[in-house]
Amino acid sequence: MAIEPFRINISEHVLDDLKQRLARTRFPDELNDADWSYGTDLAYLRELVEYWRARFDWRVAERALNQWHHFRANVDGLGIHFIHARGVGPKPLPLLISHGWPGSVLEFMKILGPLSDPARHGGDPADAFDVVAPSLPGYGFSDHARTPGMHPGKMADVFAALMQQLGYPRFGAQGGDWGAIITTLLGSQHAQRLIGIHLNMVVAFPPDESNPAAGLSEAELVRLMEMQRFMQEETGYQGIQGTKPQTLGYALNDSPAGLAAWIVEKFRTWTDCNGNVESRLSKDEMLANITLYWLTETATSSARLYCEARRSGLFPPRGIRIEVPTGCAIFPRELFKPPRAWAEKVYNVQRWTEFSSGGHFAAMEEPHALVEDIRAFFRPLRG
Repeated sequence: MAIEPFRINISEHVLDDLKQRLARTRFPDELNDADWSYGTDLAYLRELVEYWRARFDWRVAERALNQWHHFRANVDGLGIHFIHARGVGPKPLPLLISHGWPGSVLEFMKILGPLSDPARHGGDPADAFDVVAPSLPGYGFSDHARTPGMHPGKMADVFAALMQQLGYPRFGAQGGDWGAIITTLLGSQHAQRLIGIHLNMVVAFPPDESNPAAGLSEAELVRLMEMQRFMQEETGYQGIQGTKPQTLGYALNDSPAGLAAWIVEKFRTWTDCNGNVESRLSKDEMLANITLYWLTETATSSARLYCEARRSGLFPPRGIRIEVPTGCAIFPRELFKPPRAWAEKVYNVQRWTEFSSGGHFAAMEEPHALVEDIRAFFRPLRG
Protein backbone atom coordinates (compact mmCIF):
# COMPACT_ATOMS: atom_id res chain seq x y z
CA MET A 1 0.00 0.00 0.00
CA ALA A 2 1.60 3.27 -1.16
CA ILE A 3 1.47 6.12 1.33
CA GLU A 4 2.37 9.58 0.07
CA PRO A 5 2.49 13.00 1.75
CA PHE A 6 -0.38 15.27 0.79
CA ARG A 7 -0.83 19.02 1.05
CA ILE A 8 -4.06 20.96 0.54
CA ASN A 9 -3.73 23.71 -2.04
CA ILE A 10 -6.97 24.71 -3.75
CA SER A 11 -6.50 26.71 -6.93
CA GLU A 12 -7.51 30.36 -6.94
CA HIS A 13 -9.64 29.70 -10.03
CA VAL A 14 -11.87 27.32 -8.05
CA LEU A 15 -12.27 29.84 -5.23
CA ASP A 16 -13.11 32.61 -7.70
CA ASP A 17 -15.75 30.40 -9.30
CA LEU A 18 -17.30 29.80 -5.87
CA LYS A 19 -17.61 33.54 -5.20
CA GLN A 20 -19.16 34.12 -8.61
CA ARG A 21 -21.75 31.42 -8.02
CA LEU A 22 -22.57 32.87 -4.61
CA ALA A 23 -23.06 36.31 -6.16
CA ARG A 24 -25.56 34.82 -8.63
CA THR A 25 -27.62 32.94 -6.03
CA ARG A 26 -31.32 32.83 -6.86
CA PHE A 27 -33.06 32.61 -3.50
CA PRO A 28 -36.55 31.10 -3.14
CA ASP A 29 -39.48 32.78 -1.46
CA GLU A 30 -40.56 32.03 2.08
CA LEU A 31 -43.83 32.06 4.05
CA ASN A 32 -44.35 35.01 6.36
CA ASP A 33 -42.95 34.35 9.84
CA ALA A 34 -41.80 30.88 8.81
CA ASP A 35 -38.51 31.23 10.69
CA TRP A 36 -36.80 27.77 10.67
CA SER A 37 -40.01 25.75 10.94
CA TYR A 38 -40.07 24.88 7.22
CA GLY A 39 -36.29 24.48 6.91
CA THR A 40 -33.36 26.87 6.67
CA ASP A 41 -34.42 30.44 7.40
CA LEU A 42 -34.20 32.69 4.33
CA ALA A 43 -32.88 35.77 6.14
CA TYR A 44 -30.15 33.77 7.85
CA LEU A 45 -29.12 32.04 4.63
CA ARG A 46 -28.89 35.39 2.80
CA GLU A 47 -26.63 36.65 5.59
CA LEU A 48 -24.50 33.50 5.52
CA VAL A 49 -24.14 33.48 1.74
CA GLU A 50 -23.07 37.13 1.69
CA TYR A 51 -20.54 36.48 4.45
CA TRP A 52 -19.25 33.47 2.49
CA ARG A 53 -18.89 35.56 -0.66
CA ALA A 54 -17.40 38.72 0.84
CA ARG A 55 -15.64 37.85 4.07
CA PHE A 56 -14.92 34.15 4.49
CA ASP A 57 -11.30 33.22 3.72
CA TRP A 58 -10.74 29.60 2.76
CA ARG A 59 -6.97 30.12 2.99
CA VAL A 60 -7.28 30.52 6.78
CA ALA A 61 -8.97 27.12 7.03
CA GLU A 62 -6.45 25.65 4.61
CA ARG A 63 -3.53 26.86 6.73
CA ALA A 64 -5.16 25.43 9.86
CA LEU A 65 -5.49 22.06 8.16
CA ASN A 66 -1.98 22.14 6.71
CA GLN A 67 -0.38 22.58 10.11
CA TRP A 68 -0.92 18.82 10.44
CA HIS A 69 0.79 16.07 8.47
CA HIS A 70 -1.52 14.85 5.70
CA PHE A 71 -1.15 11.69 3.64
CA ARG A 72 -2.95 9.67 1.01
CA ALA A 73 -2.83 5.89 1.09
CA ASN A 74 -3.94 3.44 -1.57
CA VAL A 75 -6.17 0.89 0.18
CA ASP A 76 -7.55 -1.78 -2.15
CA GLY A 77 -7.36 0.65 -5.06
CA LEU A 78 -9.04 3.50 -3.19
CA GLY A 79 -7.15 6.65 -2.26
CA ILE A 80 -7.73 7.42 1.43
CA HIS A 81 -6.76 10.81 2.84
CA PHE A 82 -5.78 11.03 6.50
CA ILE A 83 -4.13 13.26 9.05
CA HIS A 84 -1.40 11.57 11.11
CA ALA A 85 -0.63 13.40 14.36
CA ARG A 86 2.21 11.55 16.08
CA GLY A 87 1.97 11.46 19.86
CA VAL A 88 4.40 13.28 22.11
CA GLY A 89 4.80 11.14 25.22
CA PRO A 90 6.50 8.04 26.61
CA LYS A 91 4.25 5.51 24.84
CA PRO A 92 1.56 7.02 22.58
CA LEU A 93 -1.46 4.83 22.01
CA PRO A 94 -2.60 4.51 18.36
CA LEU A 95 -6.07 6.05 18.00
CA LEU A 96 -8.23 6.11 14.88
CA ILE A 97 -10.86 8.87 14.98
CA SER A 98 -13.68 8.89 12.43
CA HIS A 99 -16.06 11.71 11.50
CA GLY A 100 -19.54 11.57 9.99
CA TRP A 101 -21.99 13.59 7.89
CA PRO A 102 -22.14 16.55 7.46
CA GLY A 103 -18.75 16.68 9.13
CA SER A 104 -15.15 16.20 8.05
CA VAL A 105 -11.65 16.08 9.50
CA LEU A 106 -12.13 19.79 10.18
CA GLU A 107 -14.23 18.71 13.16
CA PHE A 108 -11.05 17.53 14.86
CA MET A 109 -9.01 20.74 14.71
CA LYS A 110 -9.66 21.47 18.42
CA ILE A 111 -8.83 17.97 19.68
CA LEU A 112 -5.86 16.82 17.58
CA GLY A 113 -3.37 18.83 19.63
CA PRO A 114 -4.63 17.84 23.11
CA LEU A 115 -4.87 14.17 22.09
CA SER A 116 -1.46 13.93 20.44
CA ASP A 117 0.52 16.31 22.69
CA PRO A 118 -1.27 16.51 26.04
CA ALA A 119 1.62 18.14 27.92
CA ARG A 120 1.50 21.13 25.60
CA HIS A 121 -2.19 21.53 26.44
CA GLY A 122 -1.98 21.18 30.19
CA GLY A 123 -2.27 17.39 30.33
CA ASP A 124 -0.16 14.36 31.22
CA PRO A 125 2.23 13.18 28.48
CA ALA A 126 1.38 9.60 29.50
CA ASP A 127 -2.04 10.20 27.88
CA ALA A 128 -0.57 10.85 24.42
CA PHE A 129 -2.09 9.25 21.33
CA ASP A 130 -0.79 8.64 17.82
CA VAL A 131 -3.89 10.03 16.13
CA VAL A 132 -4.98 8.88 12.67
CA ALA A 133 -7.93 10.90 11.34
CA PRO A 134 -9.05 9.71 7.88
CA SER A 135 -11.58 11.29 5.57
CA LEU A 136 -14.28 8.71 4.96
CA PRO A 137 -14.37 7.29 1.42
CA GLY A 138 -16.47 9.73 -0.60
CA TYR A 139 -15.69 12.58 1.79
CA GLY A 140 -13.11 15.34 1.70
CA PHE A 141 -9.86 14.40 -0.02
CA SER A 142 -10.50 10.65 -0.05
CA ASP A 143 -11.53 8.96 -3.29
CA HIS A 144 -15.14 8.22 -4.19
CA ALA A 145 -16.10 4.58 -4.65
CA ARG A 146 -17.04 3.97 -8.29
CA THR A 147 -19.07 0.81 -7.69
CA PRO A 148 -21.86 0.10 -5.19
CA GLY A 149 -21.11 -1.37 -1.79
CA MET A 150 -19.03 1.20 0.12
CA HIS A 151 -21.10 0.81 3.27
CA PRO A 152 -20.00 1.30 6.91
CA GLY A 153 -18.80 -2.29 7.28
CA LYS A 154 -16.58 -1.92 4.23
CA MET A 155 -15.26 1.38 5.59
CA ALA A 156 -14.37 -0.40 8.83
CA ASP A 157 -12.35 -2.91 6.79
CA VAL A 158 -10.62 -0.10 4.88
CA PHE A 159 -9.66 1.70 8.09
CA ALA A 160 -8.42 -1.53 9.71
CA ALA A 161 -6.21 -2.12 6.66
CA LEU A 162 -4.94 1.47 6.84
CA MET A 163 -3.96 1.08 10.50
CA GLN A 164 -2.20 -2.21 9.75
CA GLN A 165 -0.11 -0.63 7.01
CA LEU A 166 0.77 2.28 9.30
CA GLY A 167 2.31 -0.26 11.68
CA TYR A 168 -0.50 -0.40 14.23
CA PRO A 169 -1.54 -4.07 14.64
CA ARG A 170 -3.64 -3.01 17.67
CA PHE A 171 -5.26 0.35 18.24
CA GLY A 172 -8.12 2.24 19.81
CA ALA A 173 -10.96 3.80 17.84
CA GLN A 174 -13.27 6.72 18.46
CA GLY A 175 -16.15 8.20 16.53
CA GLY A 176 -19.43 10.06 16.35
CA ASP A 177 -22.22 9.98 13.74
CA TRP A 178 -21.10 7.64 10.92
CA GLY A 179 -17.79 7.43 12.74
CA ALA A 180 -19.64 5.82 15.67
CA ILE A 181 -21.21 3.23 13.36
CA ILE A 182 -17.84 2.50 11.70
CA THR A 183 -16.16 2.29 15.11
CA THR A 184 -18.86 -0.11 16.29
CA LEU A 185 -18.30 -2.31 13.23
CA LEU A 186 -14.54 -2.20 13.80
CA GLY A 187 -15.28 -3.61 17.25
CA SER A 188 -17.42 -6.33 15.68
CA GLN A 189 -15.37 -7.21 12.58
CA HIS A 190 -11.84 -6.64 13.94
CA ALA A 191 -12.27 -7.23 17.66
CA GLN A 192 -8.86 -8.86 18.08
CA ARG A 193 -7.16 -5.66 16.91
CA LEU A 194 -9.13 -3.19 19.02
CA ILE A 195 -7.82 -2.11 22.41
CA GLY A 196 -11.07 -0.27 23.06
CA ILE A 197 -13.69 1.87 21.34
CA HIS A 198 -15.08 5.22 22.43
CA LEU A 199 -18.34 6.62 21.04
CA ASN A 200 -19.92 10.03 21.27
CA MET A 201 -23.07 8.75 19.58
CA VAL A 202 -24.48 5.47 20.83
CA VAL A 203 -27.11 3.61 18.82
CA ALA A 204 -28.91 0.82 20.67
CA PHE A 205 -32.42 -0.62 20.80
CA PRO A 206 -34.62 -2.11 23.54
CA PRO A 207 -33.83 -5.71 24.44
CA ASP A 208 -37.59 -6.37 24.34
CA GLU A 209 -39.00 -4.31 21.47
CA SER A 210 -42.55 -5.26 22.46
CA ASN A 211 -42.05 -3.43 25.78
CA PRO A 212 -39.38 -0.77 25.22
CA ALA A 213 -40.20 1.16 28.42
CA ALA A 214 -39.55 -1.78 30.72
CA GLY A 215 -37.28 -0.91 33.64
CA LEU A 216 -36.55 2.65 32.54
CA SER A 217 -36.39 5.69 34.78
CA GLU A 218 -38.49 8.79 34.23
CA ALA A 219 -35.44 10.65 32.86
CA GLU A 220 -34.75 7.82 30.41
CA LEU A 221 -38.36 7.85 29.24
CA VAL A 222 -38.11 11.60 28.58
CA ARG A 223 -35.02 10.96 26.46
CA LEU A 224 -36.87 8.31 24.51
CA MET A 225 -39.65 10.76 23.75
CA GLU A 226 -37.04 13.25 22.51
CA MET A 227 -35.55 10.54 20.26
CA GLN A 228 -39.01 9.67 18.96
CA ARG A 229 -39.67 13.33 18.18
CA PHE A 230 -36.36 13.51 16.30
CA MET A 231 -37.24 10.43 14.24
CA GLN A 232 -40.64 11.89 13.36
CA GLU A 233 -39.62 15.47 12.55
CA GLU A 234 -35.91 15.56 11.71
CA THR A 235 -35.06 12.55 9.53
CA GLY A 236 -36.32 13.66 6.12
CA TYR A 237 -32.70 14.08 5.01
CA GLN A 238 -32.10 10.40 5.85
CA GLY A 239 -35.01 9.36 3.67
CA ILE A 240 -33.70 11.31 0.69
CA GLN A 241 -30.01 10.46 1.10
CA GLY A 242 -30.89 6.87 1.90
CA THR A 243 -32.97 6.30 -1.25
CA LYS A 244 -32.19 8.81 -4.02
CA PRO A 245 -28.88 10.55 -3.19
CA GLN A 246 -28.00 11.06 -6.85
CA THR A 247 -31.09 13.21 -7.47
CA LEU A 248 -30.27 15.43 -4.51
CA GLY A 249 -26.63 15.58 -5.58
CA TYR A 250 -27.30 17.50 -8.78
CA ALA A 251 -28.61 20.47 -6.79
CA LEU A 252 -26.00 20.38 -4.03
CA ASN A 253 -23.09 19.98 -6.43
CA ASP A 254 -24.24 22.94 -8.57
CA SER A 255 -25.39 25.47 -5.99
CA PRO A 256 -23.15 26.47 -3.08
CA ALA A 257 -26.08 28.31 -1.49
CA GLY A 258 -28.14 25.12 -1.71
CA LEU A 259 -25.32 23.14 -0.14
CA ALA A 260 -25.04 25.68 2.67
CA ALA A 261 -28.79 25.55 3.31
CA TRP A 262 -28.73 21.75 3.44
CA ILE A 263 -25.86 21.61 5.96
CA VAL A 264 -26.35 24.68 8.14
CA GLU A 265 -29.81 23.50 9.14
CA LYS A 266 -28.14 20.40 10.63
CA PHE A 267 -25.58 22.49 12.47
CA ARG A 268 -28.39 24.51 14.02
CA THR A 269 -30.66 21.59 14.86
CA TRP A 270 -27.99 19.19 16.13
CA THR A 271 -25.93 21.53 18.31
CA ASP A 272 -26.72 22.54 21.87
CA CYS A 273 -27.43 26.11 20.79
CA ASN A 274 -31.05 26.91 21.79
CA GLY A 275 -31.77 28.05 18.25
CA ASN A 276 -28.73 30.33 17.94
CA VAL A 277 -26.22 28.24 16.03
CA GLU A 278 -23.51 30.90 16.26
CA SER A 279 -23.51 30.59 20.04
CA ARG A 280 -21.78 27.24 19.40
CA LEU A 281 -20.21 27.42 15.95
CA SER A 282 -18.94 30.54 14.24
CA LYS A 283 -19.74 31.35 10.63
CA ASP A 284 -16.11 30.64 9.79
CA GLU A 285 -16.23 27.18 11.39
CA MET A 286 -19.42 26.22 9.59
CA LEU A 287 -18.33 27.66 6.26
CA ALA A 288 -14.93 25.98 6.40
CA ASN A 289 -16.72 22.63 6.61
CA ILE A 290 -19.29 23.53 3.95
CA THR A 291 -16.56 24.87 1.67
CA LEU A 292 -14.63 21.62 2.02
CA TYR A 293 -17.65 19.74 0.68
CA TRP A 294 -17.95 22.24 -2.16
CA LEU A 295 -14.28 22.24 -3.17
CA THR A 296 -13.99 18.46 -3.15
CA GLU A 297 -17.39 17.96 -4.85
CA THR A 298 -18.41 15.38 -2.26
CA ALA A 299 -22.02 16.37 -1.53
CA THR A 300 -23.27 13.50 -3.69
CA SER A 301 -20.69 10.86 -2.79
CA SER A 302 -21.04 11.57 0.94
CA ALA A 303 -24.83 11.32 0.76
CA ARG A 304 -24.52 7.91 -0.91
CA LEU A 305 -23.27 6.45 2.37
CA TYR A 306 -26.86 6.61 3.68
CA CYS A 307 -28.07 4.63 0.69
CA GLU A 308 -25.26 2.08 0.89
CA ALA A 309 -25.81 1.62 4.62
CA ARG A 310 -29.54 1.18 4.15
CA ARG A 311 -29.12 -1.36 1.37
CA SER A 312 -26.48 -3.29 3.32
CA GLY A 313 -28.66 -3.56 6.42
CA LEU A 314 -25.87 -2.14 8.57
CA PHE A 315 -27.66 1.02 9.64
CA PRO A 316 -28.41 0.77 12.35
CA PRO A 317 -26.26 -2.24 13.31
CA ARG A 318 -28.41 -4.97 14.83
CA GLY A 319 -27.83 -8.46 16.10
CA ILE A 320 -24.22 -7.91 17.15
CA ARG A 321 -22.43 -7.98 20.49
CA ILE A 322 -19.25 -5.94 21.01
CA GLU A 323 -16.97 -7.45 23.66
CA VAL A 324 -14.25 -4.85 23.09
CA PRO A 325 -14.16 -2.43 26.08
CA THR A 326 -16.41 0.51 25.22
CA GLY A 327 -16.66 4.08 26.45
CA CYS A 328 -19.83 6.09 25.88
CA ALA A 329 -19.88 9.90 26.02
CA ILE A 330 -23.49 11.08 26.20
CA PHE A 331 -24.07 14.73 25.32
CA PRO A 332 -27.53 16.16 26.06
CA ARG A 333 -28.33 17.35 22.52
CA GLU A 334 -27.09 14.21 20.81
CA LEU A 335 -29.50 12.70 18.29
CA PHE A 336 -29.58 9.23 19.89
CA LYS A 337 -29.43 8.85 23.66
CA PRO A 338 -30.43 5.28 24.51
CA PRO A 339 -30.68 4.09 28.12
CA ARG A 340 -27.48 2.57 29.44
CA ALA A 341 -29.25 -0.79 29.86
CA TRP A 342 -29.92 -0.87 26.12
CA ALA A 343 -26.32 0.00 25.30
CA GLU A 344 -25.03 -2.71 27.63
CA LYS A 345 -26.89 -5.33 25.62
CA VAL A 346 -24.75 -4.38 22.60
CA TYR A 347 -21.49 -3.11 24.09
CA ASN A 348 -19.11 -4.07 26.87
CA VAL A 349 -19.59 -0.68 28.51
CA GLN A 350 -16.65 0.20 30.75
CA ARG A 351 -17.28 3.94 30.98
CA TRP A 352 -20.53 5.90 30.68
CA THR A 353 -20.32 9.68 31.01
CA GLU A 354 -23.28 12.04 30.84
CA PHE A 355 -22.45 15.68 30.18
CA SER A 356 -24.40 18.80 31.06
CA SER A 357 -23.93 20.55 27.71
CA GLY A 358 -23.03 19.74 24.12
CA GLY A 359 -24.61 18.20 21.08
CA HIS A 360 -23.90 16.11 18.02
CA PHE A 361 -20.65 17.84 17.03
CA ALA A 362 -18.88 17.18 20.32
CA ALA A 363 -15.34 17.71 19.01
CA MET A 364 -16.32 21.22 17.93
CA GLU A 365 -18.79 22.11 20.69
CA GLU A 366 -17.16 20.55 23.76
CA PRO A 367 -13.57 19.67 22.77
CA HIS A 368 -12.15 19.77 26.30
CA ALA A 369 -14.85 17.51 27.74
CA LEU A 370 -14.53 15.04 24.87
CA VAL A 371 -10.73 14.90 25.11
CA GLU A 372 -10.83 14.35 28.87
CA ASP A 373 -13.33 11.51 28.47
CA ILE A 374 -11.27 9.82 25.74
CA ARG A 375 -8.14 10.08 27.90
CA ALA A 376 -9.91 8.71 30.98
CA PHE A 377 -11.45 5.80 29.09
CA PHE A 378 -8.24 4.63 27.45
CA ARG A 379 -6.00 5.20 30.50
CA PRO A 380 -6.58 1.76 32.10
CA LEU A 381 -6.32 0.04 28.68
CA ARG A 382 -2.80 1.24 27.87
CA GLY A 383 -0.96 -1.76 29.30
